[in-house]
Amino acid sequence: MERPTSSSSSDDDDDRQNLIEQNDRKLPTPRSTTTAFHIADDDIDDRNHRHHQQLRRRFTSLKLNDLFNKRSFVLFAIFVPLFVLILFFTTDIKALLFSPSVSASPFGSVSDKLRESELRALYLLKQQQLGLFNLWNQTLPNPNSTSNQSNSPQIPLLEDFKSAVLRQISINKDIQQVLLSPHRSGNSTESDFRDFGDFENPSLGDRCGILDQKFSQRRTIEWKPNASKYLFAICVSGQMSNHLICLEKHMFFAALLNRVLVIPSAKVDYQYSRVLDIEHINKCLGRKVVVTFDEFAEAKKNHVHIDKFICYFSHPTPCYVDEEHVKKLKGSGVSLSKLEPAWVEDVKKPSKRTVQDVQSKFSTSDDVIAIGDVFFADLEQDWVMQPRGPLAHKCKTLIEPSRLIMLTAQRFIQTFLGKNFIALHFRRHGFLKFCNNKQRSCFYPIPQAADCITRVAERANAPVVYLSTDAAESETGLLQSLVVVNGKAVPLVKRPARNSAEKWDALLYRHGMEGDGQVEAMLDKTICAMSSVFIGASGSTFTEDILRLRKDWGSGSLCDEYLCQGEDPNFVAENE
Repeated sequence: MERPTSSSSSDDDDDRQNLIEQNDRKLPTPRSTTTAFHIADDDIDDRNHRHHQQLRRRFTSLKLNDLFNKRSFVLFAIFVPLFVLILFFTTDIKALLFSPSVSASPFGSVSDKLRESELRALYLLKQQQLGLFNLWNQTLPNPNSTSNQSNSPQIPLLEDFKSAVLRQISINKDIQQVLLSPHRSGNSTESDFRDFGDFENPSLGDRCGILDQKFSQRRTIEWKPNASKYLFAICVSGQMSNHLICLEKHMFFAALLNRVLVIPSAKVDYQYSRVLDIEHINKCLGRKVVVTFDEFAEAKKNHVHIDKFICYFSHPTPCYVDEEHVKKLKGSGVSLSKLEPAWVEDVKKPSKRTVQDVQSKFSTSDDVIAIGDVFFADLEQDWVMQPRGPLAHKCKTLIEPSRLIMLTAQRFIQTFLGKNFIALHFRRHGFLKFCNNKQRSCFYPIPQAADCITRVAERANAPVVYLSTDAAESETGLLQSLVVVNGKAVPLVKRPARNSAEKWDALLYRHGMEGDGQVEAMLDKTICAMSSVFIGASGSTFTEDILRLRKDWGSGSLCDEYLCQGEDPNFVAENE
């Protein structure tokens, strides 16, 4: 049965009116009806639309007091003041409200920088005070010693004194820089701070400048040997460095006795031709003054005989030659005469000898003579040890590394170090016992050694240190961590292992000299001798040979010194 149109329209109006009036009330419960209706599709859509509008009006008309009941309001009233209190005690409100700039640096305020600079300046002042006290104590005589005691403290040499004063000036300059650093802005220059004092004083000069060796004041003699007279060199004590010093002294003896010097065979000694340029010596003298063993044997038609053995040392064994070395000499085809001491001389207490002493005791008409090992000989030391030696020649030095080693050292420096670098000979292996047996030990704890190296690095203003050492990695690693200048670690560079990608050592590789221990040792010496500043190991002949090269080449620096020179180790172990 169809529903009348008028009745349907009336029902729609009643429903719309009910929805409007009941916006603030609960939705009415739908009433049950017993009348059946037939509802068209259009009516259903119209009813859904009105229902959605009804729900939207209800949510938009909700009041605030409907959202909160009394319990919610109490909780809100308690929580808000508590939150304000926590915020007050955990936040620097003053800093937030009165910050001078929103874009201030996050790395700390100006006051923090000032405090840091003041603490750093106080530390430097303390270091300066200790340095000045140390200098003062060195210049004071020991009241408990007499003037004739050999162990009384020595007044520092002028160069040492100047170096110590310059070190304190350097520390003072660092203090000025530290105190001024917080006051610098991005647009300020160093000239803005000249009122605080001079940053550089030209009168101070180069703190680590080249040392004047006074070559023009050398005392020399001519080496003009008789071509048929020979001095057979014998060197047995120590390692390669000892043998090179022994050879250098043999050259002086040969010049005094007018003889040609015979370099030992590789069968009984080192293979000198791999590390030295033998012919270089002859070129420097302008005549044949040195021959190799092979050249000597050829001149003697392989009949090599030492006509006379005049021993410089008599104790502990004649000529300081043991039975093993005698066997090696005979095995190389050399026949010997009886060993006869020239005088009573002990290697442990050598006497000072003069040119006249040598010429009177060792001059002979025999063609071939030998005097034994003369490494410990004390003959005209001031003359022998002067820069470029006692012999007149036209070169910088007579005994120097071979050309291949010189070029390899230069290539290494160009690759890793650059012009301005410090070289450090840091001997450790077997040095602890050796040093502790001396009156003043020369073996320093790593932290003390690092402090001494740091001071030299500060003076030299060098960015890198070349490390020539036999120390274990545990020692060099600790040393590296402690050598710091102005908050920046100073790299300690060692020669790396062979790498085909690196070409600095290609010359040695191509000539089959790679891996030769003596070649590598001479390469180390050469690099050290070419450094701007050198720190050596006291008591080491390796160091002494480097210092000899630096003197002869004229590369010695005012800052060259032994490690921790003038200091005792702050801890020394007891002897066995």
